Amino acid sequence: MTAPPRIPFPVVDEVSRHCLQEAEPETVHIEVHLPGHLDHGRLRKAFTEALRRHPRILIREAPGPWYRRRYEWELTDEPDVEAVRFPPPGRDSLEGARGRSLSQAPPLTASPPVRLEVVDDAVTDTAVADGGRGTALVLTVNHTALDGPACLRVLATAAEVYGGRDNAPAAPPVRPAEPPQGPPDVPSPWAPPARVAPGTPGRTPGNGQLLTELPLPHRPKGSPYTVNDQLMVATALTVAHWNRERGAARRPLRITMPVDDRPRDAAMPIGNGTRLVDVSFAPDELDSVPMPELLRRTALRTRALKSLPRPQLGHGAALLTAPWAPVACRAALTRALRRAAAPWTSTTLLSNIGRIPYPLDFGEEAGRAHAVWFSAPARMPRGLTFTTASTAGRLHLALRWSRTLLGPGDGAQLRDLFAHHLHTTEATP
Repeated sequence: MTAPPRIPFPVVDEVSRHCLQEAEPETVHIEVHLPGHLDHGRLRKAFTEALRRHPRILIREAPGPWYRRRYEWELTDEPDVEAVRFPPPGRDSLEGARGRSLSQAPPLTASPPVRLEVVDDAVTDTAVADGGRGTALVLTVNHTALDGPACLRVLATAAEVYGGRDNAPAAPPVRPAEPPQGPPDVPSPWAPPARVAPGTPGRTPGNGQLLTELPLPHRPKGSPYTVNDQLMVATALTVAHWNRERGAARRPLRITMPVDDRPRDAAMPIGNGTRLVDVSFAPDELDSVPMPELLRRTALRTRALKSLPRPQLGHGAALLTAPWAPVACRAALTRALRRAAAPWTSTTLLSNIGRIPYPLDFGEEAGRAHAVWFSAPARMPRGLTFTTASTAGRLHLALRWSRTLLGPGDGAQLRDLFAHHLHTTEATP
């Protein structure tokens, strides 16, 4: 019998594998709401066919001795396990699926490292013509293996197979060429950034989450900033407001922003394909700088960071994952360095998926997606993430937090602060 082909873990996968925790699993939660209903058998076949069309998702961690120099993925021809599940419908079925998505990472030892739960007659968070009851697709992704945009690409393929309709991505927005900019002034990277002030945490470890729908922020035509810049400013103002109310020390804010340059068509590379950059704000900027000027400064910073070539996790991570020692030794070193670097970890993370490029059209009976949420892991010491996407002209925001830092009431307060500050970014230059 021929052994399955193997590929070494990329840098992002290996660092994540070194730092796995049972208390706060590294999962990406994706939730898609449809107005109609799906045939279970057809959907299972369509999703399995989509996995075959994107074979890089059919992977499992290859076994090996402790002294091996690399982790490796094995590529499988077929799924090892049934990836699609249909929990019994009920009042709490959607909440149960969401809870499992935050607390139960698909194992890396079975292909594929993703699960799809189909919740029928879901009491959804958005009102639609049928009274809010439709179908919710809840995907759980093991972030060690792949990220949200890659998994969404696979789901778009499943929608095309199921509904027989074109689910090709829409063309990205065309933006005019911008003159080259010099490096913007930013706070020193050596200063420890602010931490999110504790709220009212509970005693149960893990992640909590809140999903909400907001209007897309207005942006005057010809503005020198993007909606992503408005979201970045709203995030910074929200955390600064939260910390100020709790008497936290004034420190620079540093917000991690994933940048994804991959195409969204069928040739999109599947895996962890984003690189991380940090956008910094000085305390005085968030107190006294007029909104148009703050947006302009933020736009300069985000454009400069996006244009700089940089390894996905920086040069230090590339060195740590070089095979100069067994993975068990490098894993211990990586965890120790991560603990030592905790004071310099960014304040929070804003992952803006942007406009969902796929129709996610499952045909006449199920219909098109009218809401899509993503949520990124929120482990300490960061402890809080903001993830946004837009569908059908609405902004879908997911707040996710570590329960050792915040509680459900804190999430609701942060949601209200974010909505308020996002509205203030609609200032006219």
